[in-house]
Amino acid sequence: MKTNFIFMNHTNTQEDAQKKTKPLTPKVKELIANTKSIILATVDAEGNPNSSYAPFVQIDNAFYILVSFMARHTKNLSEGRNASVMFIEDEAATKQVYARERLTIEAVVSQIERDTEEWNQIVGKLKVTHGKVVDVISEMKDFILIGLHPIKGSYVNGFGSAYFVDENLEILEHRNDVNHQSK
Repeated sequence: MKTNFIFMNHTNTQEDAQKKTKPLTPKVKELIANTKSIILATVDAEGNPNSSYAPFVQIDNAFYILVSFMARHTKNLSEGRNASVMFIEDEAATKQVYARERLTIEAVVSQIERDTEEWNQIVGKLKVTHGKVVDVISEMKDFILIGLHPIKGSYVNGFGSAYFVDENLEILEHRNDVNHQSK
């Protein structure tokens, strides 16, 4: 029995050490770099939720999307309410669908004024990233450019491996010291 206790204690110590070892921030940045679109969660004036997606470009720690007022999320974003943004590992590439690598960020929303130097710079980067379609849609008057500026977030890269993320997309600490429990 004593041997069993030592074994269990060794295992717990190993698990504790793994939780305290922060995954490298480059893992977070790699997930973002391997993603072409973000999943958006917004709410309307009545608090009704809406989920959608949009292709994006990252400049420094902000994410920019060119979106149409034909979409519900655009109205929600244009009214200046915060949004939630998710980057998630492709289902086809994951080993375990329940444990997909993902980054969820709470973000402050800003609207970039059309035909300014900032607009032109960001739209130019969107063109490089997403191609000629950006030439067409950036000229359409119902499309606006939105900035999503991280406040805080969460990075998960497996079971029991969840971390707080700051506004600079840096790993802060493990989110939970309690392991999953069985019945």
